[in-house]
Amino acid sequence: MENNQLPKDLRTVQVMRYVTPLREGGSLPAIAEADDDFLYVLKFRGAGQGSKALIADLIGAEIARAAGFNVPELVFAFLDEAFGRTEADEEIQDLLRASEGLNLGLHFLSGAITYDPAVNIADPMTASCIVWLDAFLTNVDRTARNTNMLTWNKELWLIDHGAALYFHHSWDNWEEQSLKPFVQIKDHVLLSLASVLQEADEKMRQVITPALIRSIVAMVPEAWLMNGDSDESAETKREVYSHFLINRISHSAIFINEARHARESLI
Repeated sequence: MENNQLPKDLRTVQVMRYVTPLREGGSLPAIAEADDDFLYVLKFRGAGQGSKALIADLIGAEIARAAGFNVPELVFAFLDEAFGRTEADEEIQDLLRASEGLNLGLHFLSGAITYDPAVNIADPMTASCIVWLDAFLTNVDRTARNTNMLTWNKELWLIDHGAALYFHHSWDNWEEQSLKPFVQIKDHVLLSLASVLQEADEKMRQVITPALIRSIVAMVPEAWLMNGDSDESAETKREVYSHFLINRISHSAIFINEARHARESLI
């Protein structure tokens, strides 16, 4: 899990064909074909939580990738104004119109199956590092009900970090939230297996540096940041995301202790 290189910019693809919706929750992601002939799970900026879900997904996925986890390639997926005019479903057509411009695509892993912790048991270090990652990112969506992990080619893959960084839904008290324990970790699907949290903390802190965090936050498109929730500039918001994550990792003992206590109540 060692990766000291800074991330590269995401590729941009043109969405050519809307294949099928994936009716999961309120975000209405879809499988779509792009001009590179690959299929992607498309996350729309005009859906549900809007561009904030895309920001959280991009930042969370690229931090996970930098930490050495398998994460499907992310791309910026461009929708032009003509796309979707022939879509018969009015709800989907409205979604496509609201999502013109850059969206987020996740490379579709054909044949992948949902990770089943009863069948594929993660080793203690892997489980501990994933628990650490989700406590760090405040990701509420890696539970037994919805693991957001896949098994593909006999390997574990992490997907969908759109529910992470929920501090940005109440923007004003971000500094206070950066220092809070993550109590939702008690519901994490891998918590019972995370027996080496302290070792995971040391390992992850070596990889996830302030420089890495800033380089990943810099990848977020300005249009996603200017989502109308405040008058702050895109650059100011980038600084908030960076400082939130840097603060959080600087005080990782807070969320590690919470995870340890939560695990002790399970075993």
